[in-house]
Parts: sequence; C-alpha cells; structure tokens
Amino acid sequence: MGRVYNFSAGPAVLPEEVLKEAAGEMLDYGGSGMSVMEMSHRSKVFETIINEAEQDLRDLMNIPDDYSVLFLQGGASQQFAMIPMNLMKNRVADFIITGQWAKKAYQEAQIYGKANAIASSADKTFTYIPDCSDLPISNDADYVYICENNTIYGTKFKKLPNTKGKLLVADISSCFLSEPVDVTKYGLIFGGAQKNVGPAGVVIVIIRKDLITEDTLPGTPTMLKYKIHDDHKSLYNTPPAYGIYICGKVFKRLKKLGGLKVMKEINEKKAAILYDFLDQSKLFRGTVVKEDRSFMNVPFVTGNEELDVRFVKEAKAAGLENLKGHRTVGGMRASIYNAMPMEGVEKLVEFMKKFEEDNTK
Repeated sequence: MGRVYNFSAGPAVLPEEVLKEAAGEMLDYGGSGMSVMEMSHRSKVFETIINEAEQDLRDLMNIPDDYSVLFLQGGASQQFAMIPMNLMKNRVADFIITGQWAKKAYQEAQIYGKANAIASSADKTFTYIPDCSDLPISNDADYVYICENNTIYGTKFKKLPNTKGKLLVADISSCFLSEPVDVTKYGLIFGGAQKNVGPAGVVIVIIRKDLITEDTLPGTPTMLKYKIHDDHKSLYNTPPAYGIYICGKVFKRLKKLGGLKVMKEINEKKAAILYDFLDQSKLFRGTVVKEDRSFMNVPFVTGNEELDVRFVKEAKAAGLENLKGHRTVGGMRASIYNAMPMEGVEKLVEFMKKFEEDNTK
C-alpha cells in the first residue's frame, strides 16, 4: 500500500520530502558515520543541528532577541503545570475555556493557586470563541491563558483577547507555524510538535526572557524550571534529539516555501475547499460558527451516527485515514495541517460528494 492521506489530529502528517531526506540520512548523517538517533547530544554535530533549528524558527516567526526558544519534553500537557510553577507569582491566573485542553490547563493550575475561568464556550459544546473584548480580568492575575486553536472542536481565536495589560500565555500546539505570529503580544507561547511541526516528543516554548527567573513556586522540580533549560540551551539533560532534528528540517522546508505568509495563503485556500463544500452540502455540516473556524482542524457531521461510522470506514478504504471525530464530539474531523497537500483535501471533498450522492437518494 502506498502513502495514505492522513487527517490525524496528532501525531500528524509530516512533509514527504522531510521524511525522504531523513530516510536518506538514517544511517549516516552528514558524513558523521552515524544516525542522529545514536549521536551524543553533547557533540558538535548535534549542537549545530539544534542551533540551526532555533535560528530557523526565529527567522520564520520573527522572534525578538528578548525571547528564549526552548526545546523541551513532556508534551504540551506538562506545560499545564510548568507554567504556573514558573509564572504564578501571585498564585492567580485567568483562563478562557474554549475546549478540552484549556480546561485541562485550568484544572492543573488549581493545584498551584487560584485559577479563574473568566469566559467559556462550554454552553454550546465549544463551537465558538467567546467575546474577549472586555473580560473580568483579575487585578492580581499573573497571566491570562488561552488555547489559541482548539484541535478537538475546530475553533480558533482570530483576535487575541484584551488582557488589559496582563501577560498573555497561549497554547498554539495545533496552529504552530500555520500563519505569521506577532510574538511580542505574548509573554509565553508553546506547542507540542506532533501536529504541525515534527514528531511526538518535543514541546517548543517561546518565552520572554524577563519571565525566566529563579523565583519559582516552592517544590518546583529542577527539570520544570525554565531557567535551568534556558541556562543550558535546552541541553540540561538529553533532549529529544531526533525529534528536534526533524523539526529543524520542517523549519528549513517552510523557509524554502517562502515563510509563514505563504503558508497562511495556502492554508486558507486549502480550508476553503472543505468549508465551501460543507456550506452547500445536503448531507454534511460543519459544527463551528463561521467566524471562529480553524484552518487546521475541521469537524463535521451528517447528523446520523450510523452514517458517520460508515463514512469513516469507507473513507479509510479509499485511503483517507483518521477521519473519526474526537470521542467528546463524535462525527468526523479532518486535520489539514501544513503538511497535508492540497490534493488530499480535494480527494476528501471528492469522496464526500460521492458519499452524499449515494446516501441522499
């Protein structure tokens, strides 16, 4: 069987040329006589790999010099604890709950201090982004937290919340590198790599340097202090070396394609193919209000559970993999990250049209 079109929400599709390049270097990276998988993270060769990866990411996102880039482990979920341990000086933080991952971060923060849910879209199963123009921001809040793109529910903050001068912290796992970002609007942004950037096992944290201090909550483990990782340039312990190497290749590919402005144009075109079909379909419908739709994750339903199950099964047989929706939502979800080719989305819509014809007679 050849390559399928993989619509998984994560671990997700990677660019084919990156995989081919990595395959070509699997036994001998750059004449070193060994694989990156077997290489010492203290070697000059690996130092070059991680330094180039950081520089390419800085170039792509225009990351200012007063921000640090950290390649860490533990996934985005570990950041739910690491952020309050390092940033919750007053032990107060405000959360905008727009889905499962924001909710998990909010619940985790309650261990360390007072976490306030200042807005939520739970009333309509997270199918929209609440109005964040005038929120009841706590006077003593250390930061305001959002999950910018909601992988499960397919919503995206098109406009950042008005934090009334408070620090903004954002989980950007599933919209990482999908469009240009003004890093200066955030105190900290982070993302698990396994959606839009690389293989599972790496989480990238971009944090303003003045927020990296010795002053962490009592009992914070050494491994969960940003300062330790920053002081050691992400090499305090053995990092997820191979994952970082693949991320670096993805960064180089994005630069070669023309950067994040070009990516945004491609992603908008790609998403429009699917959304335009959903908007006129007699069988399928998208679940998210139009103005808050994600370009990365597109949930949709037929309204009939049996049909949904059959659709996923028949799509799989047609080489369209991982279209089952998250268990909390049901239906279907197509994750169409940077590495999903345009033709993958076209093939999906083609298949949906045929399925609709066969099931609406």
